[in-house]
Amino acid sequence: MTGTEIAITADLVRDLLREQHPDLAGLAIREVAGGWGNQMWRLGDELVVRMQRMDPTPELQLKERRWLPVLAPRLPLPVPVPVRFGEPSERFPKHWTVMTWVSGEPLDHGSISRGAHAADTLAGFLRALHVPAPAEAPGPTDRGAHPRDCTDGFENFLQAVGLDDIAADVRAVWADAAGAGAWEGPPVWVHGDLHPANVVVSEGTLSGIVDFGDLFAGDPAWDLAAAWVLLPAGTAARFFDGYARADDAAIRRARGLAALKSLFLVLMGQNGDRGLPGGKPHWGPVGRAALDRVLTGA
Repeated sequence: MTGTEIAITADLVRDLLREQHPDLAGLAIREVAGGWGNQMWRLGDELVVRMQRMDPTPELQLKERRWLPVLAPRLPLPVPVPVRFGEPSERFPKHWTVMTWVSGEPLDHGSISRGAHAADTLAGFLRALHVPAPAEAPGPTDRGAHPRDCTDGFENFLQAVGLDDIAADVRAVWADAAGAGAWEGPPVWVHGDLHPANVVVSEGTLSGIVDFGDLFAGDPAWDLAAAWVLLPAGTAARFFDGYARADDAAIRRARGLAALKSLFLVLMGQNGDRGLPGGKPHWGPVGRAALDRVLTGA
């Protein structure tokens, strides 16, 4: 175990609750599979404990604590809402947060069978989220830039995955995005990390959005990429019709960013196949399917 990695067990979670929130310590505790920067533990039927694990700073959790209570009431899908704060202690020198549990199955382990409904649902969610953010809202970090400023990262991903048969087509999509006009509106709230592990589905459609650690104010194209990364083939046009705020430049930026996100999913899948830390073997097929949707534009 390294200095940034702490063994988190059900007993530790219960001990922390006894120390800081004893009224919750009697609830059933069970681990939630997945997670990298944070580890999740179900707490009873309606709550979850989000434990800072590999994230080097508490910034992402503190951001969720600050802004999710502001955003949640006006969003049309369930999102996790912080209800109790856990502070660093001798037993666990990192932050942890008790949040509401968002029911459903992560999309990377599930599927969408009601594509039109999911497209309409995602469009409605992003219309509600993408409103001008206040001046004190967090700005973009490694996400949020115009595609032309992310070309080095794009090339690194493309070369790492080794998809030589489609590399030229993927580069063409990226070049088009890099040449698109920049976002000219006010900075709006952006989730920033919409990929299949950060949305949940039930009854064949989207039913919740989780993990707002990368929330920022900026270009909505970073979320609009979800039209290809999340939705089934043939539904992107319906999504953009329902969203109704994206001009041609925004759609071009979003498609390029969808290519970038898809390459990342493929790479994480390959890392999982190699047994590398943080790799997720099941993300490979998910990313390739998303990349195919990007290339067809459907």
